[in-house]
Amino acid sequence: MHRKTFRDMQCPIARSLERVGEWWSILILREAGYGTTRFDDFQRRLDIAPNMLTRRLNALVEEGLLARRQYCDRPPRFEYVLTDAGRDFRPVLWALLAWGNRHFAPEGIAAQLVDRETGEVVEPVVVDAVTGVRLDPKRHVPTAGPVANESMRARLARAAEFAATQSLTADGASANQAKDVSEEASVSR
Repeated sequence: MHRKTFRDMQCPIARSLERVGEWWSILILREAGYGTTRFDDFQRRLDIAPNMLTRRLNALVEEGLLARRQYCDRPPRFEYVLTDAGRDFRPVLWALLAWGNRHFAPEGIAAQLVDRETGEVVEPVVVDAVTGVRLDPKRHVPTAGPVANESMRARLARAAEFAATQSLTADGASANQAKDVSEEASVSR
């Protein structure tokens, strides 16, 4: 049985999951970000079966998240290093780390992100690169881009409507105010 592919979907989240959605891939990228490069080290640190590790490393190389470099001629041995795309995945891992600490660490925090210079614990957030404004679901919503098809436009219009209703009613505003904001968002498109 073949699994469904997200490669041709317009949704950037689905396309991203096509590349890294399998949990072993995400953990391999985590380990590569910690400096692991060699097959045996990945296998030992992840306690992953060799055949699964081979498949996942090959897939990450094929998707352009890791690069394979030969470090020994006899026998031929390779190491795996993050590419630019793989390094760009680090903030996603940091967001998962913070989310996991916030919601799934009943015993306490086992890993955290710190400022290398000050040693202070930092909380990763997503900000707009242009304005520096922290992204907030009460203020920001995904919308259709220039090449979005009708299905994507409809999905994102529903998402905007839902987000407006949720964020406003969570603040104690009336459902009518939420509806007004949703209609305003539809008109601005």
